[in-house]
Amino acid sequence: MAAGDGPALTGTARLVPRAPAMTRNADRRIRIAIGCAAAAVLAGFLVGALAALLLATGSLPAVASLLEDGYIRAIVGFTLEQALLSTALSILGGLPLALALHRARFPGRDWVLRLFLLPQALPVLVGALAVIAIWGRSGVVSDAFAALGLPRLDVYGLPGILIAHVFFNLPLAARLMLAGLDRVPAESWKLAGQIAMPPLATFRIVEWPAIRTALPGAASLIFMLCVTSFTLVLILGGGPGATTLEVAIYQALRYDFDPARAVSLALLQIALTAAILLAATRLGGDPAGGFGLGGDARRYDRKSRARDVADRTVLVLGIAFVAAPFVAVLVAGLRANLAGLVVQDAVQRAALTSLCVAAAAAGLSLVLSTAVLLAMEALRPTAAGAAGTAPALARHTLETTGSLVLVVPPIVVGAGWFLALRQVTDVFAAAPYVVVATNAAMAVPFIVRIVGPALSEEAQRTRRLADSLGLFGLARLRIVDWPAMRAPLGLAFAFALAISLGDLGAIALFGSQDFVTLPYLLLQRMGSYRTSDADGLALILGILCLGLMTLAERGFARRRRRA
Repeated sequence: MAAGDGPALTGTARLVPRAPAMTRNADRRIRIAIGCAAAAVLAGFLVGALAALLLATGSLPAVASLLEDGYIRAIVGFTLEQALLSTALSILGGLPLALALHRARFPGRDWVLRLFLLPQALPVLVGALAVIAIWGRSGVVSDAFAALGLPRLDVYGLPGILIAHVFFNLPLAARLMLAGLDRVPAESWKLAGQIAMPPLATFRIVEWPAIRTALPGAASLIFMLCVTSFTLVLILGGGPGATTLEVAIYQALRYDFDPARAVSLALLQIALTAAILLAATRLGGDPAGGFGLGGDARRYDRKSRARDVADRTVLVLGIAFVAAPFVAVLVAGLRANLAGLVVQDAVQRAALTSLCVAAAAAGLSLVLSTAVLLAMEALRPTAAGAAGTAPALARHTLETTGSLVLVVPPIVVGAGWFLALRQVTDVFAAAPYVVVATNAAMAVPFIVRIVGPALSEEAQRTRRLADSLGLFGLARLRIVDWPAMRAPLGLAFAFALAISLGDLGAIALFGSQDFVTLPYLLLQRMGSYRTSDADGLALILGILCLGLMTLAERGFARRRRRA
């Protein structure tokens, strides 16, 4: 019996006594209350950091006068410039790559699609080192240029930041546009094949409209990620001429210890990200992004040799660009003394700390995100209730809270709690709790976007049947909601692990001799010019991150097969 079949559901409802209205309403109230509590915890943590920033100076910060400083204006200008250029390059490169991936059907295509997931899982610090290994003065590309008699590349500054951002975001743009192409109805492809539609007409009539719907979301997400970029700019910035607001906040606290300046810069950063998020919303963009491996849409295109050659060329270049940094990390790491690194007490303690922080942050983010999602579904309008202005407003508020960390970036959160905690306790004693909470908040927007669509689709499909069978409370969660969420929760948990394992934003402020994670240790070894150790640690961190992601995703999938 299909869950969405109206007459069958009516018959089932006659056989199974309908649950009392109070039971249904009680279930909704409990879900909404738990979701609102989770959202309040998340918002309280983020807004609390902002409040701490405002109270740190005892007076309103002079943000307007800050903009009169030519250096600050240059920082704001560079922040927007590098984000705009990175977004444009990622979109322009991702468009032909998405088209080529959708048109092509070849052995190993699934592995290529999985390769394009890896940059999002790779720790940002490891990605920065990989970019240096490929594009730096001693990198592969520079060696090739030198062999041809050309000058070596200078990767530090704007060029290096752009290359690194495109490495991380071009695969993301391609996947988002590929998802748009996968949503094209099969009938459209059949009709295009039946009338032998030329390639240019197929692009104009079928492909471009599908891609155009995904462009605002892809562009807004990438632009937001680049505006709030911290680690890449910290490593590849190359001095005052290539500094973003987040790096300036970090420098004001960590090196200059100027709380008033840090507060003003943080408020300027929040105002900038809020304006960008508002603009993205008005454009119809989805700032939380989307994830998937691509569908199996069958195409009936008219054959074109020129287009096939172009697609193959784009695929080879795209795969090489994305895969080369991974190969560079592997080769450089294998040259290091991995055996000696693994037995070092500092490395073992850092690895254990990273694992504990990542597991705690991923678990916390999953609990908060799931509670918010279940409340959002309980507030969704149905024939049985949850209609009107108040539920819609509450649902929108929960949605906004899930993306709040995009407006209050992690470095700002860390700065706020750093200033607040130093007034009441030892900052570094409370560091693990703040880092876990910050990393958990960072993962919430992505978890909501990964798990939300699957939960919403299942709720729409089975709501009437579940209501008619009297499935409420824990029984509904176990029988209806959990099977729908299990697989995407595996991917979400894996991404949350990766985000926390590779984070350098919060730990850069709270790291100390007694609290060291692998990214922080890697940064220390780079700062002391121990390049070989840094290469080995980058490989260890990359393997640890990707391995845990694989285990998490497969573990959830295995439980689904057994269910």
